[in-house]
Amino acid sequence: MSLKAKTLFITGASRGIGHAIALRAAKDGANIVIAAKTEQEHPKLPGTIYSAAKDVEAAGGNALPLVCDIRSEDQVSAAIDQAVKKFGGIDICINNASAINLSKTTDLDMKRFDLMHQINSRGTFLVSKLCYEHLKKSANPHILNISPPLNLSKRWFAGFVAYTMAKYGMSMCTLGMAEEFKKDGIAVNSLWPETAIATAAVKNLLGGDDSIKGSRTPEIMADSAYAVLNRDAKTCTGNFFIDVDVLKEEGVTDYSKYAVQPGHELMRDFFLDEWYSAELVNSGRK
Repeated sequence: MSLKAKTLFITGASRGIGHAIALRAAKDGANIVIAAKTEQEHPKLPGTIYSAAKDVEAAGGNALPLVCDIRSEDQVSAAIDQAVKKFGGIDICINNASAINLSKTTDLDMKRFDLMHQINSRGTFLVSKLCYEHLKKSANPHILNISPPLNLSKRWFAGFVAYTMAKYGMSMCTLGMAEEFKKDGIAVNSLWPETAIATAAVKNLLGGDDSIKGSRTPEIMADSAYAVLNRDAKTCTGNFFIDVDVLKEEGVTDYSKYAVQPGHELMRDFFLDEWYSAELVNSGRK
């Protein structure tokens, strides 16, 4: 298993899960295109494309930090052109950038509704579409969307229907493109965490430090993404993976190293039903 010399185009890689995936691939000597908006550090959101590039290079990879708003077709197209010019192609596209707002229908203004759909659904569609011609030329091309399984339980719509719609839009890209691109040997999969992941979004929107204590680190998503991206693109496509299930298939049985606070009760992530919570407790995944 190795991503050495592979080129990964990762949206939202300046922090969080995208950043962790970039560092895991960098350990192999991969080329990482950091496509994100953050040029200057935000007071509540640490990390920029430039600090991420330094981290990638320190980990052993090659970095190309690019200011890119995935709502803009021109910016995405220009970023992909620069990536191909520098590294010779694109082997892997990771749609990680995402916007979240958990407001109810009556409380959500349309500006924020549009933002979620432009980044999550439209952004994933656009980036995948523009990477397609380059991915076709790769020996083992993958598109990986950081999005959940399509669970139509009403509970996941009732409280924040706009966010669910936008996030499921990413998963519908997985469902459709996996079948559409199968003839080209391009794998299209989704990956989602079993528990909350310790990111700025979780801290700021889901309970502050207490929510972080009940989270796992982004490295669990990075390690599971790494495993998926090394699988045969021709046979591994159209899946909605859960991080711990991927690692279990790789022979990992102890997930305690990923816990922010070992022994603390873990917070199950959105879009996973109660049986997952029971399995979490019964399997000793804490």
